[in-house]
Amino acid sequence: MKKTLLIATSAALLAMAAAGSAGHAQTRNAMATFTNPMLWADVPDPDVTRKGDTFYLMSTTMHLMPGGPVMASKDLVHWEMTNYVFPSLHETPKYDMEEGTVYGRGQWATSIQYHDGMFWVYFSPNDEPWRSFIYKTTDPALGWELHSRMRHFHDGDLLFDDDGRVYIFYGNGSVCELEPDLSGVKEGGIDQKLFERDAEETGLLEGSRIVKHNGYYYLIMISSPRGVPRRQLCYRADNIAGPWEKKIILEDNFAGFPYAAQGGIVDDEAGNWYGIIFQDRGAVGRVPLMIPVRWVDDWPLLSDENGKIPLTGEVLFAPHDTGHRIVESDDFGSPEMNIVWQWNHNPIDEAWSLTERPGFLRLKTNRLSETIFTARNTLTQRMEGPRCTGVVALDLSNMQEGDVTGLSAFNGDSGVLSVRRTDGKYVLTMTAEHVSLDNRTKAVTDVEIEKQGEVELTSSTIWLRIDGDFRLRQDMATFYYGPDGQNWTAIGEPFKMRFDYRRMFMGSKFAIFNYATREPGGWVDVDRFEFSRNLMER
Repeated sequence: MKKTLLIATSAALLAMAAAGSAGHAQTRNAMATFTNPMLWADVPDPDVTRKGDTFYLMSTTMHLMPGGPVMASKDLVHWEMTNYVFPSLHETPKYDMEEGTVYGRGQWATSIQYHDGMFWVYFSPNDEPWRSFIYKTTDPALGWELHSRMRHFHDGDLLFDDDGRVYIFYGNGSVCELEPDLSGVKEGGIDQKLFERDAEETGLLEGSRIVKHNGYYYLIMISSPRGVPRRQLCYRADNIAGPWEKKIILEDNFAGFPYAAQGGIVDDEAGNWYGIIFQDRGAVGRVPLMIPVRWVDDWPLLSDENGKIPLTGEVLFAPHDTGHRIVESDDFGSPEMNIVWQWNHNPIDEAWSLTERPGFLRLKTNRLSETIFTARNTLTQRMEGPRCTGVVALDLSNMQEGDVTGLSAFNGDSGVLSVRRTDGKYVLTMTAEHVSLDNRTKAVTDVEIEKQGEVELTSSTIWLRIDGDFRLRQDMATFYYGPDGQNWTAIGEPFKMRFDYRRMFMGSKFAIFNYATREPGGWVDVDRFEFSRNLMER
């Protein structure tokens, strides 16, 4: 069973209405409605599988830890975090921000499959030493076990074939056969290029997603030819050896944003097919869209009858809203970290605590840093569109001289609210900070800092707030501070957020940070993080 999600077509809905049965009427009344983007947040490189009535969505979070986020849904509309595949990676010292960083690298374009009672995950970091990871579990919520390592397959996707053979499809249209137990590459098995790009495909083909349906293999890939809008392709064959034929199955610049492409398709228990494809939406990141799959002449077309991505629609499932989201507020009242948080690179576990002061997150300084870009134990959550607000309440009383703490709209270009302890005072600044990275090691080589506002605080407690606006042609962050979370004073200038694939390759994140510039040993206590989202004026 294979991949990504979605909706019923209008033709299917009409057919249900025409059937007129009580069962169909009950199903229609129980439909869940959706609005695209299905998740207006950074959920790139989507892959979806299904076990029974539950869908599982994998995404990319690269240098953030824990990594390999797995989200679950029963209605393809309401998604919540269920677990991460791994708590941390230690492939190189760069995961600990030593000898460089893994900004924009780490866990990429992960494949998730459910087969014969087992979930399987494959990914290969886009970095040295170019080796892949395969994890497995019987239940994503219970944790994952590292199963095997093997060579690198770029954007690889697993396929369990009907005859018991296992393949990975990758790169520009290549396939390699694996051992049936996924312990490694099968000696003497298929390992070849399936087809050559035709003259129209002048750019890379990436983001392989493979399904088998009604005797055909469908290899779905993103295409970015020179001078032509990005689009989703499908290559089809009734035999892995070919011949393979090509069709464009999606080409639409939905809602005025760039053309959508990269993702896959999945079926439900009734045999309907759905698709999730991401769309670049600037600073918020790459957001997933739900698109109907229309089978025409045995091709899976990802659009409505007019060739367009639908803005709204219904899915053929009863609404299933547990109240949990992939971005949430947190009062830090639990002794364990809320699943929605991720650290920037591997955390230093002894430098944070939820139990030393119950009801607060304690962030301790552990090593020296000059900027947020090299600070350890920076805690992040996604920002969301169309507009959102993040608020943090901080107790500063245990900061040491030279310590820096605060809240950021974090990316390669970051808007930062920082409180620095200096000469016994607490000084709040709003800065625009732009990082430069070495192309090979991703080490921080320079940070350009522009101070845009400053004020001396009169209290050791402070509330900081960032508003994000991700509507079309906006991507602006604005900054505030206050004494109580109710009364706010603006500080600095509105900040233009950006997405840059050459550096962090992620959407902007809310980031809570605390680091020492002189001597480790101080700490701040984070009272709460409050998140809200404005759905008006999409």
